Amino acid sequence: MSLLPVEDALARLLAAARPIVATEEIALSDANGRVLAADLSARLTQPPFDASAMDGYALRAGDAAAVGSVLTVIGESAAGHGFSGKVGPGETVRIFTGAPVPDGADTILLQEDAEKLDDGRIRTAFAVTKSRHIRPRGQDFAEGDVALAAGIQLDFSHLTLAAAMNHARLPVFRRPKIAILATGDELVSPGSTPGPSQIIGSNTFGITALARDNGAEILDLGIVPDDRDLLLNAVNRARDCRADVLVTLGGASVGDHDLVQPTLVSAGMQLDFWRIAMRPGKPLMVGRLDEMHVLGLPGNPISSLVCGLLFLEPLLCHLGHRQPRQRMAIARSHTALSANDKRQDYVRARLMDGWGDMPAVESFGKQDSSMMRIFAQSDCLIVRPPYAPAIVAGDTVPVLLLRP
Repeated sequence: MSLLPVEDALARLLAAARPIVATEEIALSDANGRVLAADLSARLTQPPFDASAMDGYALRAGDAAAVGSVLTVIGESAAGHGFSGKVGPGETVRIFTGAPVPDGADTILLQEDAEKLDDGRIRTAFAVTKSRHIRPRGQDFAEGDVALAAGIQLDFSHLTLAAAMNHARLPVFRRPKIAILATGDELVSPGSTPGPSQIIGSNTFGITALARDNGAEILDLGIVPDDRDLLLNAVNRARDCRADVLVTLGGASVGDHDLVQPTLVSAGMQLDFWRIAMRPGKPLMVGRLDEMHVLGLPGNPISSLVCGLLFLEPLLCHLGHRQPRQRMAIARSHTALSANDKRQDYVRARLMDGWGDMPAVESFGKQDSSMMRIFAQSDCLIVRPPYAPAIVAGDTVPVLLLRP
């Protein structure tokens, strides 16, 4: 099987995926980051009455058209405690921000523009105009208005609006459920003491964080040794839980100890492709097991994370009705880069102070895909397409931002 270009591999992966249609209703307090599944209409009008936008005095504009007008204060209107009477000629009501404008009043005089007199009256120091400093009823929204449309990924501003619209629960799309399975006799959990031939299994934590950042619900299947029966048991757990995506970490190649692919095929997986023209991350496996997508990521930590960014993130966004993160940008290379071969290369790099009209980027000298510290120190990956020619310092390069 020939190596598949990155763009073709992603297109095939997404073409086989359908956004999740199942919905659920959840508490407003739990809805941050979720995707709204239906248009949301206001259940009331906001503001529900003409309200004062400032502290001051509610009055009739015709009674204070000239500076020096004197009016009698007949009461007070505060937030939650409106004035029940009516403002007549020559009268005014002390009013506070957010309070209902009393019947009969049609403007607000700011408190700093009023001089208090000793006899319970005020003298105006400003010529008022009608409707000044009044928020009219329904200025924000009216009952029945669709103020939030289906498909919005809810954030702090949307939740504030939904609450003001009097919604305590919201309809949202079900989150994609992803089962993560790490494989290999050599792996032990963090905090353990590795044996002579063992290493700490770290991939699960990075992939889990990436999946959660993209709205997924996680089922951690743990670390399973290189044993067909144990691998099959873990796969069946993912099926029983109706995972939308099974992500395997390691063991998907064709070596004597790589049992993931044959075990999945024996369980009924239809293999789509598994070798990508990219570096790092060539041994990526993509298939389907019943309704569950299967994404086999390389066991190498950096290869796994790069493949996660390129394939798992877009898949989860597609399934979960989320807009993909805009990770691609253009920068100027701070150093020369040699010509590339037939595989698309993702070069770890750090961003620097701008070079002219755009940011600059400097690649790390060592690019071994086992070096996790360099990846953690990187801001981006310089993308070198297949057969890209050599470049000199100052040339522009596409970069994939790790922290957009």
